Amino acid sequence: QVQLVESGGGLVQAGDSLRLTCAASGRGFSNYDMGWFRQTPGKEREFVAAINWSGGITYYADSVKGRFTISRDNAKNTVYLQMNSLRPEDTALYYCATAPYGVSRVESDFRSWGQGTHVTVSS
Repeated sequence: QVQLVESGGGLVQAGDSLRLTCAASGRGFSNYDMGWFRQTPGKEREFVAAINWSGGITYYADSVKGRFTISRDNAKNTVYLQMNSLRPEDTALYYCATAPYGVSRVESDFRSWGQGTHVTVSS
């Protein structure tokens, strides 16, 4: 079982950058594919990015492609989400989760959700 803690959120202006961190504890992190999702009040949780266990395969939502980069450091049990050129519509609570059945874009394929970290982008 892996426990996840997200950090790195904050209040920034449009055009700024942030790097989110998802720190994992427990066994087997390097075997898990991972993903980032985000959610705003009253809306469904939305896929942002995913990465396979080795970092060799990545998926992105069209809305963040070219601006966000997902990466991982298995030696540090950590997944990152580098967010550049932030827009007000990126404002959300960002979550990381494991994908025990293979890298995916589908929320129901993910497990072990963290508590999330808030990102607010002002215009």
